[in-house]
Amino acid sequence: MTEHDDTAAVGFGIDIGGSGMKAATVDLTTGALVSERRRIDTPQPATPEAMATVVRELVEHHNWTGPLGVAFPAVVRHGVVGSAANIDTSWIDVDADALFTSTTGCDVHMLNDADAAGIAEMTFGAGRGRSGLVMMLTFGTGIGSGLFIDGVLVPNTELGHLELDGVDAESRASAKARERDKLGWQEWAARVERYLRHVEALFSPDLFIVGGGASKKPSKWVPHIDIGTEIAVAEMANNSGIVGAAMAAPR
Repeated sequence: MTEHDDTAAVGFGIDIGGSGMKAATVDLTTGALVSERRRIDTPQPATPEAMATVVRELVEHHNWTGPLGVAFPAVVRHGVVGSAANIDTSWIDVDADALFTSTTGCDVHMLNDADAAGIAEMTFGAGRGRSGLVMMLTFGTGIGSGLFIDGVLVPNTELGHLELDGVDAESRASAKARERDKLGWQEWAARVERYLRHVEALFSPDLFIVGGGASKKPSKWVPHIDIGTEIAVAEMANNSGIVGAAMAAPR
């Protein structure tokens, strides 16, 4: 296991995205990373076998031998993958808990990536102490969502796939769409605002927490969004998925 202060509770989390797979050890009492964050490009095609190889490499790189959590860009029910919007379709119905446990020799627990990010932000970040309906939205390869009611997670909401203007909302308002369509930040912010207004009308949240890759440069787009709901930028930036995954590891 990675060396650490014996007085601290330490876990290990892996955050799998459509473009990158990241891992680190985490102080579970503070949410801080206690090792360097290792990132490896998500293999293409993102098949179970290819991704399992990268997971094993990340675990071995950190010399980790205990339980670990994995945040995954899909619906995950009891360890089984139920969707494949930004990964290979061969993942559908795969028991990812069992696959990664077998590959790494560690006890693995899977959860949706935006759910993991939301758990971290609700515990250590922008959602700390907040009640009511709080929605974590991650803007990256797609749009992930984590929904919390008085701090309790409602898992696998996948609100990036809401239909808006006849298409999946994430196809126009994700960070990947901004790069694909060569949009300026303000142009992209207008798309994000349209999406947020749609979600706002459906759920009437008390707070949006915006994270994912786009949260690295919030000053370029968040000030251009004008909606009725409060918006907070994820305080843990793009590390929230790793932290939330580590928090979800079996104990």
